[in-house]
Amino acid sequence: MGDLLGVTHITKNKRIMFNSKEYEWADIDVVMGGRSVTGIRGIKYDTKKEKEQIYAKGNKPHAIQSGNYEHSGEITLLQSEYNALRQAAKGDILNVSLDIVVAYGNPSRGDTVTVDTLIGVEFTEDNTEWKQGDKFLEKSIPFIFLDKKSV
Repeated sequence: MGDLLGVTHITKNKRIMFNSKEYEWADIDVVMGGRSVTGIRGIKYDTKKEKEQIYAKGNKPHAIQSGNYEHSGEITLLQSEYNALRQAAKGDILNVSLDIVVAYGNPSRGDTVTVDTLIGVEFTEDNTEWKQGDKFLEKSIPFIFLDKKSV
């Protein structure tokens, strides 16, 4: 039987409960280049793998062939955090390679902490955008990386 907060499985008179608690923004810690990032507004990252359907006789695919992996993402920082990053990169964030560690979960509430390490992160753009009415500057900086290790 299931419920809204978790899934319950019954096996041989034993109930096993799986907690499906969702993490929240306050549960996330990000370390970039060995420094805790407090001026972070968002981060996203993904891994893709090239895949292509292989056609032969007929009009339906016969197989799926795969190719290279690709890792990319984007981090959104407040201007002050970006300035600290730029200073650490000696003025040019496009010429720096670093690791980003993203940890989420709250062990004080019984959560298991998940840690994703993005290895060999390099930024691909350095942009600035201001809009009328802005109260602060956010910088969304796209990046690519070599690999992701999860614990």
